Amino acid sequence: MSTEPETTEDAEPGTPTGGAETEATEEDAAGSGEVPEAEVTEGEATPSGEAPAAEGTEGDAAGSGELSAAEAELRAQRAERERIEQRKAEKKTPIEAGTKLSGKAADLLAAVRAVESGEKPVATVFEDPEPAPRRSAPEPVRRPQPVAAEAVAASTAPTPSAVQAVRQVLGAGGAPEALAPQVAAALGEGADELLRADPWQLLRVAGVRPEQADGFARALLGAECGPDDERRGRAVTAWLLEQAALAGHTALEMPALLAALSQRGVPDPDSAVQDAIAEGDALVFQDALEDTGAAPARAEEEGTEDDEARPVRVLAGLERYALAEESLADGLARLVNSVPKQDGSAEDWERAAAAAQGSTGELLRAVTAHGLVLHTGGEASLTEPAALLTAAHTLGLRAWAATHGPIGRTRFAALLHRSETGSGTPSTDTRPPGAHSTVATVAGLLSGAEGPGRDADGALDLDLLVVLDAPQLDVETAALLTESLPDGARLVLAGDPGVLWSVGPGRVFADLLAARICPQVASRQPDPGPLGELVSGIGIGELNQVEAPGKEVVIVPVRDAGEAVHRTVQLVVDSVPRAIGVPAEATQVITPGHGGAVGTRALNAALKERLNPGPGRFGGFDPGDRIVYSPVPGRALPGRVVKADAEGLHLSCEGEDVVVPKERVEQSVRHGWALTAHQAVGSRWPAVVVVLPGDAAQALSRPWVYTAFGRADRHLSVVHGVEQALARAVAEVPAKPRTTRLPVLLAPQVSG
Repeated sequence: MSTEPETTEDAEPGTPTGGAETEATEEDAAGSGEVPEAEVTEGEATPSGEAPAAEGTEGDAAGSGELSAAEAELRAQRAERERIEQRKAEKKTPIEAGTKLSGKAADLLAAVRAVESGEKPVATVFEDPEPAPRRSAPEPVRRPQPVAAEAVAASTAPTPSAVQAVRQVLGAGGAPEALAPQVAAALGEGADELLRADPWQLLRVAGVRPEQADGFARALLGAECGPDDERRGRAVTAWLLEQAALAGHTALEMPALLAALSQRGVPDPDSAVQDAIAEGDALVFQDALEDTGAAPARAEEEGTEDDEARPVRVLAGLERYALAEESLADGLARLVNSVPKQDGSAEDWERAAAAAQGSTGELLRAVTAHGLVLHTGGEASLTEPAALLTAAHTLGLRAWAATHGPIGRTRFAALLHRSETGSGTPSTDTRPPGAHSTVATVAGLLSGAEGPGRDADGALDLDLLVVLDAPQLDVETAALLTESLPDGARLVLAGDPGVLWSVGPGRVFADLLAARICPQVASRQPDPGPLGELVSGIGIGELNQVEAPGKEVVIVPVRDAGEAVHRTVQLVVDSVPRAIGVPAEATQVITPGHGGAVGTRALNAALKERLNPGPGRFGGFDPGDRIVYSPVPGRALPGRVVKADAEGLHLSCEGEDVVVPKERVEQSVRHGWALTAHQAVGSRWPAVVVVLPGDAAQALSRPWVYTAFGRADRHLSVVHGVEQALARAVAEVPAKPRTTRLPVLLAPQVSG
């Protein structure tokens, strides 16, 4: 029984099937001036079949008294959620999120999601308290570095006896006994009895499919087992909603859910959904649709109420995402409807805006008067948020920026340093260029590892927060961010709307752009050079040939998978360093998926053999190996292996020391010479080699190509084996739709 999650980097968000979707290969070389370089040979055929799903499961170590760095971070976020929920309980008006889950069902759902896609706390809404007097920012509160496993008072891992009891039940049902720690963690106390009474609870474990749970149930229940069993219907319903979340949906329309249940052999889908709702495994929503114009007129003729005549759509979803989306809508409405704290005079803000040029001035003026502002643009547009932070610091605001990953943090910190020193603004930061200064990662900001710390009310101690890479915000992360902002603070969400959406459920940035509830500033700074011209064209659906006199863009045609691997290694090891001057360690390979003959696994194996050969004595790794560490799925931290000892695998990730316990290495660390586009988003490298094997055409989309090609600073090589599929994907395959409720939830809350 395979327990590998079957979702992909860009999973199809329609009716959930649970099947893996590949991220394919690219096609038409027409996107650049062709300056072929590199010699070849060899060939095999097979596409990169697996697209990247959420990587890294958590909560493995049975009986351990320590938590990994990732688990410590999750614990900190859970504590923050509890604090927010406690504040919500003190309010007069609670949030209505549909039917409440029972305690055990809530624990099950939370545990499964923690294993499958990384637990992020669901922030709940609280009403605006009376503004507290502002005070000067205290010294930032940070956790000590390096990040390592931290001892905790009580372990959340299941006890050895609980694991052993579950192991016996699994053995009796013919399931792999190695699943015992995961099952015990997911089902909690009495897991063995619960599993014996309801074998389909096995679906709570990441990677287990309904047909595998059916076989387990038949072995345990014998003649009692049947496809019409109510327990099966409930479990498959929850599993389908979990799969939908992995594909990006926060809820599913009822017809899609019923159709998926039917496909999974549930004889009475309606009853299965009703049972799941009754047991608290799912929630149901009725969202009013936009007026069509005909319905109100008909309502007047018939003398009925407008509300009764308005059409609605019925959806089902999991409580954690319902709470997150409702909390996010309330938090955003609070920002939109509130008046920002007046830091600095209006004249000072206007003077700063007048000194700026073009869209930079527009951004400053928008932030002056509004609590929420959206900013869009490519890499060149980052100078505008940097100018905003520089002006804010000059006016005495406690202003911070947050990026998706550490590479983006380092790059923006350097840009901010240049902005502050170039503007003549006296800087209070004595750290060298590239130091993190007032720039954090989103994960570090929320966990407390980075950032300004928290005030007495538990809110972030700042006046202005600029979140870069905003398309990567899922609903849970975005909800926690908005709930963490103090009254009167300003929030700027900035990003490139053309890139891939978040790994987690939701499409927060796209929903906000479509809702038009706050000022939107579109940068007028184009990305320069042939690479900027190429990527800008892809963003509007055009794959143009560009002049590349400096070999900024090179197309390398290949016939099959073997030749694609050979050419890729040759480009990284020899051609790009020799012709472009970018060393192998500064060149990043991007491919559609993890599996297949040209996936990340195959490419990393070939690149390791040339760049850092070794026996892989430490779980397949050697000192010096380039890696990507996923503390939770959806987060990818590039780094290198330093050493390994009894503590675990020691990594260096963008200057931060990380220790991964040995029991988590296999789950959370991969070689990183080759990444997927979702792992690469939010980062850029001097040179990028995008590999498009022939059978990956179906996984290509405009956002995938835009994201992959846009990771290159100086040079882009395209190992091209998909012929016309590349141009077709750019022109005809937009982002896959996601079902979300955020626009509907925002509409009644935003004044005006």
